[in-house]
Amino acid sequence: MSQAWIAILVVAVAIGHGGLVVAIYNRLGATGWPHRIEKRITTALLVLAIAIPVLAFIQLGRSDLFRGGVTTDDLWRMPIGWIGYGMVCLAAWPLLGIPWLLARPILGIGHLKADRQIEVQRPHRSDPGAIALTRKSAWLARLPGNQILELAVERIELPVVGLPPRLDGYRIAHLSDLHFTGHVAPAWTAAVVHQLNDWGPDLVALTGDIIDSPECVDWLADALGHAQAPDGCYFILGNHDLRDVCPRRVDTTIRELGWTSVGGKVLARRLRGGGETGGAMGVDALIIGNEAPWFPAPDLAPLAAGNEACEAAPFRLLLSHGPDQFGWARRRGVRLMLAGHTHGGQGRLPLLGPILSPSWHGSRYAAGDFYSDPTTMHVSRGLSGTRLLRINCRPELSLLTLRVGD
Repeated sequence: MSQAWIAILVVAVAIGHGGLVVAIYNRLGATGWPHRIEKRITTALLVLAIAIPVLAFIQLGRSDLFRGGVTTDDLWRMPIGWIGYGMVCLAAWPLLGIPWLLARPILGIGHLKADRQIEVQRPHRSDPGAIALTRKSAWLARLPGNQILELAVERIELPVVGLPPRLDGYRIAHLSDLHFTGHVAPAWTAAVVHQLNDWGPDLVALTGDIIDSPECVDWLADALGHAQAPDGCYFILGNHDLRDVCPRRVDTTIRELGWTSVGGKVLARRLRGGGETGGAMGVDALIIGNEAPWFPAPDLAPLAAGNEACEAAPFRLLLSHGPDQFGWARRRGVRLMLAGHTHGGQGRLPLLGPILSPSWHGSRYAAGDFYSDPTTMHVSRGLSGTRLLRINCRPELSLLTLRVGD
């Protein structure tokens, strides 16, 4: 084996090592483990991500590999542990790399084609200090390429297979991942809510990760209290609402603002017909909330079995914090699933798209529209995050107009 092939092999092993680290890191964010445990494992993983290549190169330096005249026998004289791990890293190329490439947004495999009109707003570009409350957030907002305070208002004509004809044109405003950390003023979210009110949605959905800091609970009234829609405003919680905040306090505060908590619940509603089931007009629907794996998933059987309107409901809408409940939704006949959690990957490479995404599926469902019979899923990039960096991945307000799909 020539020196050039040796170099290629070493680079391939290093890239495979990086792929393994990223794959494990992504899936840690989907385990539902307590934050303190997840954080410790993440720290250990990052240490290993650096330490393993360093130790490997130290081992290589002790051999004849860097002294010229390298042969295949030199490689096999490496300790068995290093040889074994090197093979694992090489195996990661087909086992992880091929599915990763097939999931790239540019290929569109599994993605649903939906007409989009995107308006990019930069209201605080020249003066981020007007909305950034801390030095850290103000400084990071000024970094070239950081889109943390650039809002993408996405008006999406979303085809939904099995959508009742009476719901053709039904408008849902989807918010996710507000992340009130104390870095970005609540006026940022309040302005977004004003915009969705001006659009006139039939229903508003908020899919979790609302509060990160306890003192920010008091922001909820100014940020969300003015949201309105004839069929109601519904919300669930996310994993960040479990960290340093009492989730019951968050839930109670938002409900006092007129929102309906659907986390772990199944609610029967008549859409376009006056709210509660029983109106003469409209469409019977189930509005379901799934906050798993951080909170228990809802059980559809008891309510549906004892309620004829639920059994006959032609439309099921699921609010899920993460996209990993896609399979759960499909098995329960959900027609439309709304999710967040992944922040679009927080950063997206040209052509290749996102790399990091807290999901069992890696970055496959980081953001966008997807379909797998019988469920259509929309995943929002969210409005904010604990990491105040977004590269090629703007915060998103999703304004969904539902259309009968083929």
